[in-house]
Amino acid sequence: MLSIGVYYALPIFVGTIPLRVLVYCAVSLSAVIAVWWGVRRNLPEPRSPWVVLGLSQFVYVLADTTFYVSHYVLNETSYPSLADAFYIGHYPLVVVGLIMLIRQRRSDRDLPGLLDAVSLTVVAGLLSWVFVIGPQTRLGTPLLVEMASLAYPLMDLVLLLVSLRLLFDGGRREGSFVLLVLWLTAILTADTVYVLQRLAHSYEAGNFLDAVWLTGNLALGACALHPSMGRMAQAVDVPALRLSWPRLAILSAGALIGPVVLLVQHAQGVRRDVPVIAAGCAVLFALTATRLAGLAVDQRSLAITDSLTRLRSRRYFEAQLADEVARAKRTGCPLGVVILDVDRFKSINDRFGHPAGDRVLVEVATRLRAVAGADRVLARYGGEEFALIATGVDAENLHRLAERLRHGVSHHPIAVSGRRSVTVTLSAGTAAFAPQYGTASALVSAADRALYLAKDLGRDRAVAGGTSLTEHREDVAVDYLNQVADLVDLRVASPGRSLAIAEWARTMAEHLKRDPGEIRTAHRAGRLLDVGMIVLPDDLLTESGPLTDQQWHLLHEHPDSGARMVGVLPDHGEVAEVIRQHHERWDGAGYPAGLTRDRIRVEARILSVCDSWAAMRADRPHRRALTHEQAVRELTSGRGARFDPELVDVFLELLEKRVVGDLTAAAGAGSALSREDSRLS
Repeated sequence: MLSIGVYYALPIFVGTIPLRVLVYCAVSLSAVIAVWWGVRRNLPEPRSPWVVLGLSQFVYVLADTTFYVSHYVLNETSYPSLADAFYIGHYPLVVVGLIMLIRQRRSDRDLPGLLDAVSLTVVAGLLSWVFVIGPQTRLGTPLLVEMASLAYPLMDLVLLLVSLRLLFDGGRREGSFVLLVLWLTAILTADTVYVLQRLAHSYEAGNFLDAVWLTGNLALGACALHPSMGRMAQAVDVPALRLSWPRLAILSAGALIGPVVLLVQHAQGVRRDVPVIAAGCAVLFALTATRLAGLAVDQRSLAITDSLTRLRSRRYFEAQLADEVARAKRTGCPLGVVILDVDRFKSINDRFGHPAGDRVLVEVATRLRAVAGADRVLARYGGEEFALIATGVDAENLHRLAERLRHGVSHHPIAVSGRRSVTVTLSAGTAAFAPQYGTASALVSAADRALYLAKDLGRDRAVAGGTSLTEHREDVAVDYLNQVADLVDLRVASPGRSLAIAEWARTMAEHLKRDPGEIRTAHRAGRLLDVGMIVLPDDLLTESGPLTDQQWHLLHEHPDSGARMVGVLPDHGEVAEVIRQHHERWDGAGYPAGLTRDRIRVEARILSVCDSWAAMRADRPHRRALTHEQAVRELTSGRGARFDPELVDVFLELLEKRVVGDLTAAAGAGSALSREDSRLS
């Protein structure tokens, strides 16, 4: 800024020396030297964008030198001149350099950013036509003058498009980036004012525009010398969907420019620009429609894509599997499911940290996708579980596919940190569609049971669902989960609690005259309600103080964990879903899915009331049990918010009749567990 002040303070001539011209040209040339030195010192990769930008500034120095020598030394003020050829010639070099920079800054194609840049450039083009280009074409000036006068705004529009594309690319925005944007802003601003002054015949060399152009030159030099210049071209992964409110407001305001200009011209009685403005509005409409279509596609992609592995989400997998099962029933086409689990994944997290674990999951997903092929639905089914829908594959080939998937992952170690790598193996369970697996959930349950058997048999293998060994273990699995429920009751110091909740739930369902299937589901889900807590650490269940955010996160996962455990049992798909939903709230503030009102299964709403009563009437590490009256008040206050109001009334009615709500009998039923060691312990 000091050099700009010196420039205006100096006389144009000191004797015969054009001192001001020398200072101006020296400042312009300093930007070229700064770019050259910045490339040598900061070592940007690649260097080519900066070489082109430096060359553009050199052409700009030639233009400045020619222009100011002509004006101040030779008193030659004709327009256009050789200087204008240099000025106009520097634009393509700037545009090429910026395009090269943009291509390096993104690791993918950013179509939304390009559409937004084009939209705003169309708006600028409309304004340029109305106030600059259109009036210039109507002046009747000589052809060469008109061509030069039109070249500036047209080149500025191209430069604006590329500048907006750079601004919207989402790459690194460090100090050098800010200075580069300042340089471009100075060029566009000064050029626009220059053309308007030319149009009004008010331009004089040495006016305030020189300060703007000099500021741009200094900004380019500072950008090249800034330490972050070497990192500006580094590729950055950014989300494709980045329509912020400020950006939306700018685009919306830009879309209204055309109609506003038409209204202003209508008030002035002007009609000549209507065709151009109408065409511009049509282009803006098409760009906006394309942008909205892209947003819709992006939203759907986000909804059905796992953010870490970029595979399909579990929700998409389940919806697609239901469609494939229906198609298999109609056509008889073979269909299979493969579920794979990373062996001992927790040990990878414990040894190398969670970021390393994420890298392993991403690489496993990449290798599975390479084996499965792009035409098959491959999803991240759980934390370290993956699931595949194999259409047109019979049972024999399904097992071979599972083996290829496993070997595709384990054939080569996966890098986790630095030079450290780990060999990752998978266990797999398969299930081919058959009459006994008449639903999608049954098919998944069969594959899940096979997966658990593969784990039991030593991991690093694939097991086909529906084998006699699998069926033989089903009764064992039911007994196992019952023992898990009892052990959880002991861990929370409420022996027999799950037995009591199961009985209360069955009593309420019978009182409501629900169908027999719902009654059985409510009773079974009550018995296995909290089996997912078995994976929680003991200190979390016995914590006497406020829970941390991480502890709350772990606690909120137990309904889904329990549902997964129960879902592997035959004919327990609905029971698992009730367990998953039993912490949902009537007002939608519950977890894990935030369901509301009738979107929550009635069995889960029943269990929510019963579970809450049992929790309030039992001693906990952080508080004593509530009295009968206090617990009744808590239930009543939760009507219509936490609980279904009708079910609260039913529970209180049955409570008054003493057919629900007594934990003492349940404790007696579970006391045997406290007197003998559990196998699970």
